[in-house]
Amino acid sequence: MAMRQPLSFYSEPLAGVETADLRGKLLVIEGPDAVGRSTQIALLRQWLEREGHAVLDSGMARSALAGRGIKLAKTGNTLGPITMTLFYTTDFADRLEHEIVPALRAGFVVLIDRYIFSIMARAVARNEDREWIEQVAGFALVPHAVYYLRAEVETLVSRVVLGRGAFDYWESGMDLRFGPDMYESFIKYQTRLIKALDSMVEPYDFTVIDASQSIERIFRQLQRRMARLVSRGTAHRTGMAVHKARV
Repeated sequence: MAMRQPLSFYSEPLAGVETADLRGKLLVIEGPDAVGRSTQIALLRQWLEREGHAVLDSGMARSALAGRGIKLAKTGNTLGPITMTLFYTTDFADRLEHEIVPALRAGFVVLIDRYIFSIMARAVARNEDREWIEQVAGFALVPHAVYYLRAEVETLVSRVVLGRGAFDYWESGMDLRFGPDMYESFIKYQTRLIKALDSMVEPYDFTVIDASQSIERIFRQLQRRMARLVSRGTAHRTGMAVHKARV
């Protein structure tokens, strides 16, 4: 895939959305489940706001249109793969039109916890047609940067066990019926998910960050890279203590 201009559409524009006056920055954090995206988003938001930037952060299943419906549909563990993909895509489209684009128009830095790529990767991991899902997702805006927090599945397992103490039905891909053991299903599904995300690194120009590192090291790497995009010639404090940015 050829390199595309940030804030252009990948293919077909979202109806009613004009991009000519967008002047903010669109920055995406991608990665598999339990890799630490939300933690980094929180740290980055606090740092950017202290630097004087207006920030919007957004993530999957948060739209007014579809967010509540997705959560309700998942409670029964009966959501089919195609329905799931279209439900999450609807959620993304609503957030894009009513949250992300207005914030970019106002000059905000927009931080996204999983973009259209996670929807695509989940679809591929569930054996849906890749060409179809790429066409469906073509209305997405090209981000200024996509930071892919990559970790091996063993790292994800340890973080789930130590952090949450239990595996989630959907994050374990139990709907794929690998077997009754949620631990084994998690390993198989997340391995598929990582493989799907890995396949997007080159065509979608991901910046890969080693997510097996400490929270502080990951944050500093993201901070240095983002500072090049969001700063306007002003000094940024790359050496600030990370504990000051903790939530």
